[in-house]
Amino acid sequence: MEDREVLVGGVNRVVREGSLVRRPAGPWSATVQRLLAHLREAGFTGAPRPYGLSDDGAEELVEYLPGTVGHDFAAPEVRSDASLVAAGRLLRDLHDASAGFAREPGDVWQFAPREPAEVICHGDAATYNTVFREQLPVAFIDFDTAHPGPRLWDAAYTAYRFVPLYAPDEVEHTLPIPEAGRRLALFADSYGLSRAERDRLPATAAERLRALVAWMHRHAAAGHPAFSRHVAEGHDRRYLTDARWIEDNFAAGRPGSRPGASQEEPRPPH
Repeated sequence: MEDREVLVGGVNRVVREGSLVRRPAGPWSATVQRLLAHLREAGFTGAPRPYGLSDDGAEELVEYLPGTVGHDFAAPEVRSDASLVAAGRLLRDLHDASAGFAREPGDVWQFAPREPAEVICHGDAATYNTVFREQLPVAFIDFDTAHPGPRLWDAAYTAYRFVPLYAPDEVEHTLPIPEAGRRLALFADSYGLSRAERDRLPATAAERLRALVAWMHRHAAAGHPAFSRHVAEGHDRRYLTDARWIEDNFAAGRPGSRPGASQEEPRPPH
């Protein structure tokens, strides 16, 4: 087939054939397919259309969304304020659309559900899982890590990746603290986080990274080749370094937070 390409992926081998993407199926794929169908029915177009599983059940089939995926954080369209704002709004729209998803007893999630299960989190809504068109984010892809959880849990990881909140030893992509704080506040505004959520955002990002490291270690210990490679390459140390840096520099009263917010307020409408 001429119109065929292997797409870049950190864990799975993903193949595009024309307007169709074939992904390795996991125990959670049927649940993810139902979620994607629900998002379409709810009017959210920033996710692939689902096409079910292959006849042998080995592959998940989804729509190919044309555009550029943000693998290169140095790209101007990925680093811009406009992209950061669009990403925050896209994530908010995804969460709002997912809130009505009808969970079933047989649902399987790769990431364990987390309480309070306000929405269905994407689980990895980062630049490398975002489709850009005309230099702006228009869709998220790779919903393998979707799971029920709090809005803030998902938003914190997206902020970590889009701001980004990388410690200074990541010299290629790190930002000065005041600039990182400004962009963090811009993301919080674009999503519509309340004052109390904004205050908790940095600590939640650090907690989210530590949870990711624990998850990676469990899967590497079980012999998963991709996560064994990630640990060998030091991804876990990277996340722990960033978690400490976030806690040290973005606690309440520091850049990116609004000090003095002691009670929850209604989340602004998007």
